[in-house]
Amino acid sequence: MAAQYLWSLLLWAALLPIADIGAQVQGQVGGSVLLVAEHPPSFQVREAIWRSLWPLEELLATSFRGSLETLYHSRFLGRTLLHSNLSLELRPLESGDSGNFSVLLVDTGGRAWTQILQLKVYDAVPRPMVQVFIALSRDAQHPKTCQALLSCWVPNISDITYSWRREGTVDFGIEPHGLFMDGQVLRLSLGPRDQGVAYSCIVSNPVSWDLTTVTPWESCHHEAAPGKASYKDVLLVVVPVSLLLILAGLLSAWHWGLCAGKKKKDVRADEMATETENTLV
Repeated sequence: MAAQYLWSLLLWAALLPIADIGAQVQGQVGGSVLLVAEHPPSFQVREAIWRSLWPLEELLATSFRGSLETLYHSRFLGRTLLHSNLSLELRPLESGDSGNFSVLLVDTGGRAWTQILQLKVYDAVPRPMVQVFIALSRDAQHPKTCQALLSCWVPNISDITYSWRREGTVDFGIEPHGLFMDGQVLRLSLGPRDQGVAYSCIVSNPVSWDLTTVTPWESCHHEAAPGKASYKDVLLVVVPVSLLLILAGLLSAWHWGLCAGKKKKDVRADEMATETENTLV
């Protein structure tokens, strides 16, 4: 009898217009989220039915006359908790849990109230990687200024926002004309007065954030550290090796061409000799 009544309510809900479309609810992978069942103040709830509408339509939880039930074979089985106020808790959240959810409430007078909630689940933002690239000046021993590019990056995560903060000063702002690639790259002109100034790259999405802080002036010292090659040393090795490889390729192609031509000439000579012998015979 209860099952028949449940399916009647579900059919009724499919025919009813939506009474309220709730705001988007945001959650983080591994965390929890509470889908709150809201209704008018004079609405005395008797039954409640929670469903997942998209990407799959599934029954998640029900409440009939104070009896709460969540053991339905949906993708949320074992991850749902229906509270006494009829709000539905989902935990732990997974990346594929984003979608639309509905709750059908029926009061003691037989009135129905349907609410739609949109859940968006985000990955936690990892700590960004920051690289400092320096344009070397002519005076390598005592640089007065240097141009720096700070590149910030995180793995491929959706809805990421990049921003920069200058630490150690009253004014934390960054001039917009120094930002490129949607804030991932920051261009700076540094001098000795910036020796102790640090810059932080902040990455965030709607539910989490993280940052990495660097002091770019430290990269403006052009003396190569022991055991580390400077960019000039790299060029001195890479360029000659590249030229040698190109030259070796050209010589190989030339040698192969000569061998192929000689082989064709020998074959042609053999054919001519054969034709001559046939003619004499």
